Amino acid sequence: MSESLDSGTPPPTPTTALRQRLAELRGPAVRPRPLDARALAALAANPGCKRRALLDGAGVDKGALATALHSPMASGQSQFAFMRGNAFEARVKSDGGAELMRLLGVAEPTGFQVPDLAAAGPEGRAARTALALRAATADATWTLLDHPLLVLEVAGSPVYLEPDAVVVHPDGRWSVVEIKSFPMIDASADAAKVGAAARQAAVYVLALEKVAARTEGAQVAQNVLLVCPKDFSNLPTASVVDVRKQLSVTRRQLSRLTRIEEITALLPAGATFDLERPTEELTATVAAVPAAYAPDCLAACELAFHCRGSARAEGAVTALGRSLRGELGGLATGSAVLAAARGEAGDPADPAVAALRRAAALRASALEAAGCR
Repeated sequence: MSESLDSGTPPPTPTTALRQRLAELRGPAVRPRPLDARALAALAANPGCKRRALLDGAGVDKGALATALHSPMASGQSQFAFMRGNAFEARVKSDGGAELMRLLGVAEPTGFQVPDLAAAGPEGRAARTALALRAATADATWTLLDHPLLVLEVAGSPVYLEPDAVVVHPDGRWSVVEIKSFPMIDASADAAKVGAAARQAAVYVLALEKVAARTEGAQVAQNVLLVCPKDFSNLPTASVVDVRKQLSVTRRQLSRLTRIEEITALLPAGATFDLERPTEELTATVAAVPAAYAPDCLAACELAFHCRGSARAEGAVTALGRSLRGELGGLATGSAVLAAARGEAGDPADPAVAALRRAAALRASALEAAGCR
């Protein structure tokens, strides 16, 4: 996987056998749920979770699966927020994109190109986008690509991504434009929302680099233009966001993802996530694929409640957070932690075990001094 992330070669098409197996996992006549940049950023944030990698790779609707497992999780964007976002994006791209070009600092936004990117199917649209990017770079003209389609290999399968816009500069630079409907008040927006937008945009930059690697004279800007409503109005304003850190993390994390073929091998023959199957069968199939639950999953994955319940039932310390799990080393369960603290198990030379025993001794001493024993 890491080789294809760095080589700039087109992602391979999944084999017929793999496509058939993923279709079986979804269930008959179930269309795959496409991955978007937001979901891909969440997947990259937890590369050790084989469960999410498989479900996302197969295009399984995790929200519907969570409901079938009786662990539904409220998620998704409200209809009002969706309509507001669409209205704001239309405002930003008004006048044929002239407003957006002004936000980029183009004093007289006239004469720029807006190529037609329509084509049959995602493969056709991605190919048309690549051709438009190369043509604009060769012509050395301002070009606005409205909702281009990019492709990125994830765990051995191609994922199609659609940024709000990509702008080609006359000097050959390609810039990602991310349009969000949260406000920018006094030239500053909510840090958490900006961070989420930066992680999402980094996925687009990474996909764009694959095309640039095969285009002479092209270079992808490692900062993106974030466009938001100004103060409490519907007027657009823009800020340049540096995504180098997010890009580095995303590239590294995606390279760590286990290939889908290896994960499907963990499942017994005939296993499926078909929602028509009994709950007990679905639960067993989900349990057959290892998860890496952490509290962060609650904000990013529809299966978080189900995985949290399983982690708690197993006494897994990951349910308390990744940082604590890292400090405990090889002690993966609460019972193992308590046994190590009491001196019943664990290697005394292990720093985590030594720290636990020291903490237990201090606690016992404090309780004895307080007359609690």
